[in-house]
Amino acid sequence: MHLERPGKRDIDSVFLPDLLSGTMYTPGRVLLSMAELTTITIASARMAGWLILLVALLLSGPLLMLALGRVPLHGDWRTATHRSMGLAPDPATHREAVVQVYASRAFGWRGAFAVHSWLAAKRANADRYTRYEVIGWYARGGGSSVSISDSSAPDAEWYGAAPSVIRDLRGADAETVLAKLPQAAADYPHTTSYRVWPGPNSNTFVAHLGREIPELGLTLPSTAIGKDYLPVGRILARTPSGTGLQLSLSGILGVAVGRDEGLELNLLGLVTGFDLRHPAIKVPGIGRVPGDS
Repeated sequence: MHLERPGKRDIDSVFLPDLLSGTMYTPGRVLLSMAELTTITIASARMAGWLILLVALLLSGPLLMLALGRVPLHGDWRTATHRSMGLAPDPATHREAVVQVYASRAFGWRGAFAVHSWLAAKRANADRYTRYEVIGWYARGGGSSVSISDSSAPDAEWYGAAPSVIRDLRGADAETVLAKLPQAAADYPHTTSYRVWPGPNSNTFVAHLGREIPELGLTLPSTAIGKDYLPVGRILARTPSGTGLQLSLSGILGVAVGRDEGLELNLLGLVTGFDLRHPAIKVPGIGRVPGDS
């Protein structure tokens, strides 16, 4: 067998798949020089480094919440409290219509990343509030995840986590929302499906109410993971406040720009951004910095 001596190009070059697999060089294949291979390796390492840095930045907020003990990790959902926090006006003394939207840290480690949100409302002269929310386990077995009930306090803790009011309407403004609320809830397109991440979940439902009822004027916290989830095949929508637009790929990747939301970037469901109208930056897991007073 006669073997020709390889030329200089052959000596100084390596076919990348052969190098990685450990096989011998085969003439006629596309070659990469050692300098080109080194360049590709360095570029790949840099890209991996930037990806690791990005993930670290996205997780820094949730990890800080855990480190500061802001989210209890050892609670038992069976014994967690659901006490009224006194945030809702007493129907006995406040006879006008009321609409309030609440958000509370999710239970367990999930609370380091996200909140659970719901809407509570009562018509004028009503004696009780009705809560509108999505509860995940209700969807098991093909049931509806949407809960519309007056059996729970409107401002109850969510498994031990105290809620905050993120929207409060009274009187005529509340009546306008109440007139559209039943139909908006009935039109929710994800009644039989639920996913903690990236949605559809409780925040997807409340964001839907905001889009369907612009008079609600709802700006959900940046920690409301799932608020950016859109139905399959839909990538463009109004923001929940109705003051801007958002582009979203199944709630995993997207951007939102609005008068009330500011600029929000969604990466893997975690939102970062800034608000110029009410100056603050938005940090995954933490929310607004500085927070609302």
